[in-house]
Amino acid sequence: MDLKNYIATIHDFPVKGIEFRDITPLMADGAAFKEATRLFVEFAHKVGADVIVGPESRGFIFGCPVAYEMEIGFVPVRKPGKLPRETVSYSYDLEYGSNELHIHKDGVKPGQKVLIIDDLLATGGTIEASVSLVRELGAEVVGCGFLIELEDLKGREKLEGIDVFTILKY
Repeated sequence: MDLKNYIATIHDFPVKGIEFRDITPLMADGAAFKEATRLFVEFAHKVGADVIVGPESRGFIFGCPVAYEMEIGFVPVRKPGKLPRETVSYSYDLEYGSNELHIHKDGVKPGQKVLIIDDLLATGGTIEASVSLVRELGAEVVGCGFLIELEDLKGREKLEGIDVFTILKY
């Protein structure tokens, strides 16, 4: 199954000159969504994941079914003020501004093998923050998986030494 057939390209969205890769057609097609999940599960088995971590919000969409299929836990990484218990946080700069992500302080355990799953690898800011949070808690990031990688934005460079899996590359 060619999953690129389920990604819509929207020209000049959200601003002129950007080609937005819309994943909602893939999510809306049961067979395509199942195939993407299967590919992530294969990678999770390969790296020996004990737990899946997913950044808000599309990391939830792809990470939760992988965790479910493998019968392991899922831990969310969220924006400030969204997690009810004690968290650790990581702040990082964006092209225009900054962002901050949080994880529950007890979300992952020291020594756990963590696979981080998200929809898109672009500049790498979100994934770099997620990796830092997991490592701060003493867990090992054994891999990062993405539905789409925008290769020209070089986000992979921020993941040196980590096994990176992408289903689709643009």
